[in-house]
Amino acid sequence: MINRMASGNTSKLHHYVPQGYLRGFATDQNRISVRPLDQSRKPFISNTRNIAAQSHFHTLNDALEPDGFEKNLSELEGQAVGIIRRLIDGELPISEEDRYALSYFIALQSVRGPETRRTIDQLQAHIVRAEVGMGGRENVSRWVKKRLGFEPTVEQAERIWEEATQPGGPPIKLSNRRQIEHMVNTAQEITQYIFMRPWSIVHFKRRALLASDAPVTLVPHEDEEPWMGVGFQTAWGITFPLSRRCGLLMSDPIPMIRDFSEEHVDRLRQGIIEGKADRIQAGSTALERFFNHNTIYNAREYIYFHPDDEAFVPVDLPEPELTSLKADIFSDLEFDGTPMFKDAAASNPSRSRIK
Repeated sequence: MINRMASGNTSKLHHYVPQGYLRGFATDQNRISVRPLDQSRKPFISNTRNIAAQSHFHTLNDALEPDGFEKNLSELEGQAVGIIRRLIDGELPISEEDRYALSYFIALQSVRGPETRRTIDQLQAHIVRAEVGMGGRENVSRWVKKRLGFEPTVEQAERIWEEATQPGGPPIKLSNRRQIEHMVNTAQEITQYIFMRPWSIVHFKRRALLASDAPVTLVPHEDEEPWMGVGFQTAWGITFPLSRRCGLLMSDPIPMIRDFSEEHVDRLRQGIIEGKADRIQAGSTALERFFNHNTIYNAREYIYFHPDDEAFVPVDLPEPELTSLKADIFSDLEFDGTPMFKDAAASNPSRSRIK
């Protein structure tokens, strides 16, 4: 899915929320309202082609066709948008193939935004800071030789020490290829936790749903504390607004199978795959607020909505959240240059114990 042969014009502006999806929240002329979470910035109306996009976001300069991944992604998005439109039109259940295709699209959407890339870069920076700092100033050259493959000069080693041990770690920005590989691999792993959930298609007549730059939201169980976190496997539910008038809620299958025999569980799982646990339901004010609350509080920088749906955007919005988790590993440690490991382990601190 990553490499592709050259085939003509190269696209430059790459969307991390697909245009075809955003059109479900726009006017017939593809006009859509944008509300920044940073309330010092003014709301505006734009065209769907100009939002949720960055220049060369998926460009692979070392590939046969630099924008080949973007084009492959566009094909997948087109298929998924077609399935979404059929769900909106009332087609349920859908085929197992279509269910998997849409599940994979949703999984990709959950990990493809700029916040995921920032999180990975920050996590890598914190890991490097911990490895270099705990190894001590005297072992920087050995760390560079092992991790980067070259013998640094005294000046290079000192500069690496200063950059690596500064608050937040060194400035790291992984390549598009590594970021895309992470996105694809992660999406493949979590697709099953979307595919294997009962789906509810919720239709609204008067109420309206919002979208965001991170529209896939994990809903925790009511009895879980905020510090516990939530994942695709453990979430009570997953919300994904399909359009301004339709939402998809993927619920936890565990209550359905908890008290049954293994043979019965296998039949239930097959029934879920075949869509026998799926349903269509009418929207309500409570469900509209449920969807929109989750969408808003999972947004990173922007909320998107139809220009006629301003009334469904609350006055008080959360602050922007530019990463998907707090990547602050060992951030409270300070390094004075003294190794924190035994000499025998100094060259590989990541496998050592802190003394």
